[in-house]
Parts: sequence; C-alpha cells; structure tokens
Amino acid sequence: MHRIGIILKNTFKILALGDVVGPRATEYLSSVLWRVRKNHKIDMVIANGENSSEPNGIDKTSARTLFDSGVDVITTGNHVFRKTSVFSYLDDEENILRPLNFPTECPGHGDTIIKINGYKILVLNVMGQSYLDVAYSPFEAVEKALQRNDGKYDFCVLDIHAEATGEKKAIAYNFADKIAVIFGTHTHVQTNDAQILEGKCAYITDLGMCGAEDSILGVKKEAVIYKLKTKMLSKFDFADGEIEANGAIFEIDLNTFKPIGCELIKFKGEVQ
Repeated sequence: MHRIGIILKNTFKILALGDVVGPRATEYLSSVLWRVRKNHKIDMVIANGENSSEPNGIDKTSARTLFDSGVDVITTGNHVFRKTSVFSYLDDEENILRPLNFPTECPGHGDTIIKINGYKILVLNVMGQSYLDVAYSPFEAVEKALQRNDGKYDFCVLDIHAEATGEKKAIAYNFADKIAVIFGTHTHVQTNDAQILEGKCAYITDLGMCGAEDSILGVKKEAVIYKLKTKMLSKFDFADGEIEANGAIFEIDLNTFKPIGCELIKFKGEVQ
C-alpha cells in the first residue's frame, strides 16, 4: 500500500513493553527508550503504565514522563483508577487507555487510533474476567470496538490485561483473523511463547515488566514473602536496584498488514 509524500519501507515495527513498575522504572525508560527505538528501528511504542506512579496506579506526571520518553500509547489495567486526580486526564488524553470492559460511566476510553508514518493503528485495551473484577466480557468489548472502528484503521493491536494465561490465549485465537498484534500484561513475568498464531496474529501471553530486577514483580521481596507467609497486611514498596525492561518487538508487513515477526526483548543498564 503506497502513501504519497512518505518515504516508504516494507515493514512497521512495534515495541510493546510490559507493566512499568514505579517511578524508577519510568525514569529508566526516559533515559534509554529513544536509543532503543533508534537501534531497533522502532516505529511505535506501547507500554502498560498502570503501576508507573507512587505508590501505585498512574498519574498525569508518570504518564507524561512515559510519553516524553518515547511511548506513543499507554495501556493500563485494574489499577488505573487508584488516583482520582488522573480521571480528567484519562478523559482528555487520546493515547492513554483504560480497559474497554469497564462500565461506560468510568473515566477514559479503551481504544484509540493513532497515526504514525501515514498509517492508522487501532489500539485496544481490555481486561480479563478470571480473578479480576470487570463489568462485562472482554470478547464482547473487543468485538464492539472493532465494529465501531470498522474502516477507520489499517491494522489493530490489543493489550489483554489478565491473570489467566488460558483466557489470554482464548481471546487471541478468537480474534486472530481480525487483530494483527495481541499481547498480554499484568503478571509481570515474561512468557517464552512469542509466536504468530495460525499465520495471522503475532502473540505473546505476557510481556513481563519494566521494574527492579532483584524483586518480586517489582516489589521488595521481604514484603511479598511476609504477606504470603503470615496473611497479614504488608506495604508493597517498589524494590531498589537495577531496572530491567521486558517486552516484545512485532513486525508488520505493510503490503498485507499481517505480522511477519515476533520476538522477545529485554534490556537493562546503559543501552549502547
């Protein structure tokens, strides 16, 4: 597909980053992400930012830092409404998403169309039902969003914020012929199953996280262990130490808008 006035190339590369855990991870991305984009010839970055602020959730400051760092679209999940101060920002900022299957009365929106290099990319954010509290089915939410945006975009990307791996894969298989890229977030652990489902859809069950390497899910180990051993309340402070960033790079053929590549990425420290 040719676009007049644009330097054409054959593929479009998307970097998707897992849950950004805390201000230090946000600051780390601000120091290295533009270099990562350049080194890997990335056209678009999506990051899940629902844990990017202190002590949890997301706020305008952490969101703006991620955007300035080189993130094009921020997705979220079950912690998105932790701070009431972010509600109006969720309404106003087109490229920060909350899950589609929250009630319509909730602040924000679950889909956006972003234009990059002359192409229109529909980005969707949905939450799983297993072990999480959502208003209605992610299958229904995604189907309605695709119908609502029909004819307005070139290809689609979906973030499934969910606990259950089976639920993520079921959603992916259901929409494999309609969505070019589907990835999971929420568990903070990168899965080793980057693949192209049925030759139609690039997929990974979970991107992992951007957070302290020496931690449990980005949180201080002692706090998590104490809670699990005693069942007592424990303050989950973000862990110290070196930050690592986990995610995946997806490559789209611009002639067919089908995926041709899907690979894991992990970086930490100074990016050369």
